[in-house]
Amino acid sequence: MVETETPRRVTNAGPGRLLIAVYLLFAIAATSRAGLQIATKFDEAPVAYLLSAVAALIYVVAAVGLARAGHAGRRVALACCTVELVGVVGVGVLSLVDPELFPDETVWSEFGSGYGYIPLVLPVLGLLWLWRTRTVTR
Repeated sequence: MVETETPRRVTNAGPGRLLIAVYLLFAIAATSRAGLQIATKFDEAPVAYLLSAVAALIYVVAAVGLARAGHAGRRVALACCTVELVGVVGVGVLSLVDPELFPDETVWSEFGSGYGYIPLVLPVLGLLWLWRTRTVTR
């Protein structure tokens, strides 16, 4: 029995371009927000502001991983989307269960409600896109 591979679809073509654009938009938004908050009122809610900065970094790295489209880029994007999903669900739950943990909102607070829940949907779409464009060995 001979194993064959289906042609791999790249992550940076078709709908992948839109996904990369949304990741870049969120990278800019989260970086701007976190930068301003850290620069002007870090002492008020350091954990919240640092979480927004971490989210921004994850968005940047995920966008780069998706844009590279090679094996290493896919692995980076997969790791980022997974960490992002765990982060937004974890922070979302914590922000609802114990709001005092986050005196100010993060990008991921209440599952990204301040951003129209896109932070919750984005990693799911990223993971689905990575799954759809994977190489399948038969």
